Amino acid sequence: MKPKTPTSTPVMNTLTECSNKLYSQGFTENYKVRSGVLIALSDNKKYEPGEVKISNFFRFEGHSDPSDNAILYAVETEDGRKGMLIDAYGADADVAIGEFVKLISVLDKNTTREEK
Repeated sequence: MKPKTPTSTPVMNTLTECSNKLYSQGFTENYKVRSGVLIALSDNKKYEPGEVKISNFFRFEGHSDPSDNAILYAVETEDGRKGMLIDAYGADADVAIGEFVKLISVLDKNTTREEK
């Protein structure tokens, strides 16, 4: 009998596949960063870095075009909202997003939980 191997996180090849998966897990808000705060696009509610955690993130690299690089952050706020923040990755990254993410105290890359 062959031993069981641990279940790993399934590979999500595209930004669309990954964002659809997160959406199905309740990450329904979309965010942007302006003037050092995270802003919910649905109602312009603002969050300081201490009010936010990033529960997971995913990097995507374009195979034929380096400008296709992106990073998707799964964001949770202290008032219970869950959503996504998307940035370019590499030379085209948004400096405001990068600076905001550096200030967040909880930044996890969850590779042990099974994505369902």
